[in-house]
Amino acid sequence: MRLSRGLRCECAGARACPDGSSNGTCVTQVGGYCFVAVEEVLDESGSVVLDRTAGCLSADESGLMQCKSSQVPHQHPKVIECCYDEDLCNLRLHPQLSEPSPDVTESPGVRPPITSSPTLLVAIALCVALIAFLAAFLLLFRRRRRGCKRPPSPPAPPICSEISSGSGSGLPLLVQRTVAKQIQMVESIGKGRYGEVWLARWRGEKVAVKVFFTTEEASWFRETEIYQTVLMRHDNILGFIAADIKGTGSWTQMLLITDYHENGSLHDYLQTVVLDSNSLMTMTYSIVSGLAHLHMDIYGTKGKPAIAHRDIKSKNILVKRNGQCAIADFGLAVRYVAERNEVDIAPNTRVGTRRYMAPEVLDETLDVTDFEAFKMADMYSLGLVLWEVCRRCASGDKAQLVEPYALPYQDAVPPDPSFEDMHAVVVRANLRPALPPRWRHCDRLAALGALMSECWSASPRARLSALRVKKTLAKYRADTALKLV
Repeated sequence: MRLSRGLRCECAGARACPDGSSNGTCVTQVGGYCFVAVEEVLDESGSVVLDRTAGCLSADESGLMQCKSSQVPHQHPKVIECCYDEDLCNLRLHPQLSEPSPDVTESPGVRPPITSSPTLLVAIALCVALIAFLAAFLLLFRRRRRGCKRPPSPPAPPICSEISSGSGSGLPLLVQRTVAKQIQMVESIGKGRYGEVWLARWRGEKVAVKVFFTTEEASWFRETEIYQTVLMRHDNILGFIAADIKGTGSWTQMLLITDYHENGSLHDYLQTVVLDSNSLMTMTYSIVSGLAHLHMDIYGTKGKPAIAHRDIKSKNILVKRNGQCAIADFGLAVRYVAERNEVDIAPNTRVGTRRYMAPEVLDETLDVTDFEAFKMADMYSLGLVLWEVCRRCASGDKAQLVEPYALPYQDAVPPDPSFEDMHAVVVRANLRPALPPRWRHCDRLAALGALMSECWSASPRARLSALRVKKTLAKYRADTALKLV
């Protein structure tokens, strides 16, 4: 019975173990395999020895093919066995070479001379070439036929329609690996606790490449999983292109390739730009629209599950060239599995951003079995983001009244607040960011002030839903020049 989590496997051999260690254990991705392989190799003195390696294989097609590699001939005799039924299951695997050389043992020995006919070698080479040609032809034929049956994906960087996944969530896995090899890194544009973001080029177009630290594999895996959810693509969610892992036994790069937005994050944008009322409505409506799409479940043969972000903040929202915003960073996201009525929470050491945590998260009363609780925690964080945006909207007769940019609770907690700092302010003192008096004299700022006050209510049940906020904002943007979808 295949486990629903990653396997822990025996790890032996520097080529198989993470970080280049010679032995120990490793953990597979969900659906992966443990393996043990035995191969005849030549040591430094030229003697033949049996080399035993053990470790983890991925759950994708390449991992399965490696488990079956014993079925094809090798230049050096090799055999491999795989298992997936329990942790450390490869400890009981003892693969044997089918036709071991009589002189080969676990200690160095002399390999008997190999004699072969030139005619036989030519025949084998021709057979291998013919098989490779047929396999390549079949693969190309299947890919073209699959591309013709599927509709093109929604607007994204210039990608040929025949390689689109059709789900609106990026490229097929095989194409993603090809894309990752074609990426040309240009310069580093940001660094955080999860890794580093680079500006890169692909087919002449600018893209953003998020390079995760090796300790953040869970975040990379979760974010890739969320981005590839069917019907995930939306104008106000960061466009996903591809994901891949590159590396050797000593180092690993986990890449996430997305659309590039030159304006950067909302946090950086608001520090230098003052908004007018139309820009304010464009920006806030797009943020709420993206969150409403995340929270909404779409039923159908291949429907979209409801998703909660769990780390809504201005640094995780990007500003597009047309003034709209796109929500990014889904490393902590959770999904609601309607068929089983349960919340799909990925194991992850990250806990979110303390400054934006809802009261029920700070005092550890959030019910992790109730998906609505995660959605309401998102709405609390949304209220704080709306407050940040509204402070940078000018008002008054000459539109000259505006507050400097500030983070939520900036005057009440240190720059890097602890749980205790935030708990004292948000839970025990029940404080919330102050609404400037000038907002009362501007209809749109007053309306947004009322909405954010309901979003950050101490009671999760009293908070508005993302869809309710979206419908309310729609009433105040009738005269906005820029049309939003």
